[in-house]
Formats: sequence, structure tokens, C-alpha cells
Amino acid sequence: MNNELDSMGPIDYLVVEFPVGGPTGEAFPLLVDLVDRGLIRILDLAFLAKDQDGSVRGLSIADLDVHAKQDLAVFEGASSGLLGQDDFEESGAALEPGRSGAILVYENVWAAPFATAMRHAGAQLVSTGRIPVQGILAALDAAEGR
Repeated sequence: MNNELDSMGPIDYLVVEFPVGGPTGEAFPLLVDLVDRGLIRILDLAFLAKDQDGSVRGLSIADLDVHAKQDLAVFEGASSGLLGQDDFEESGAALEPGRSGAILVYENVWAAPFATAMRHAGAQLVSTGRIPVQGILAALDAAEGR
């Protein structure tokens, strides 16, 4: 296991909120494509809902209101055991009441050789971040005086 961990790429997560009515299923084949091309490896994919009273609960694929449930079957059981109830609560805090969402934990397989080489050279990751597209668009609008 240590050899496998030593050769892993960076691990990221994201939490998405679905629109009212749930996911359309449009993005799921694209996620499968990323896996098939060896760019990412899904460690966890969990669905959740935030009720009107603010309580958060996990959802199964069968619970989702999505037109293409058969497209989601490939994700059934995508769980490493890393996610706990505290992760659901923290992720759920970002959702609007009455909405559903997903937590995706994935390895950036494409970056594994670089990350491994850096670790072997004694380097360590000391900071990371991500800028949401909405943030880039807002910054560009502000720079253009809109």
C-alpha cells in the first residue's frame, strides 16, 4: 500500500450543488471519459441532500431525480471509505436548503509522475488552491470596468 500511496497524484475534492430538479446527467459521461482516459481516478462519489430544516443526508443513486439513472450506474459503489458524516455535514453547509449535490474525491492521475518525482526529491506541497470559473469571470469583468 505504501508503494501505491507513494506513486499517487494529488488528491482533490469538489462539492457541486445541482439545480432545482436534480442533476440532468449531462456531465456524468464526461466524468467517465476522464477516468477512461486515465486523467483522474475516482476515490469517492457521494450524493447528498439538504432538507428545508438544514439537515443533511446521504442519497443513493436511486434517490436522485435524474433522467439518465442508467448513466449513473457506473458510479455505484465508488467509495474509498474516506468520507464520513462530518464531510457530509461540511459539504451540506454549502448547499441551499432543498437542494441536492455531490461530493467527488479524485486523484489527478495525470500529475502522479511529477508529484512522485517531487516527493522523491524531498519537496512537499505547502499550499494549494483553486479559483472557481465564476471568480475568474468576476475578476475579468472588474478589470474591464463592467
